[in-house]
Amino acid sequence: MVKNSFISIISQEKTRGSVEFQVFSFTNKIRRLTSHLELHRKDYLSQRGLRKILGKRQRLLAYLSKKNRVRYKELIVQLDIREPKTH
Repeated sequence: MVKNSFISIISQEKTRGSVEFQVFSFTNKIRRLTSHLELHRKDYLSQRGLRKILGKRQRLLAYLSKKNRVRYKELIVQLDIREPKTH
């Protein structure tokens, strides 16, 4: 899985409490919950959990973008979170 390779890359540079690692683990949870909700559309408790995790990840990304724009952009590209801007 992608998780193990990314964990080894981040753990060499950072600790597991770093913003990058937290965003990565939230992204994995989001992807798992999204695939779960495609099968179980009426699982409202999982929908609530997904919204909470999305909010946490959004706050962490906002913090990282203010603190260090380069690390933020690298993380976005590595995790393939945002759509590329086509201006």
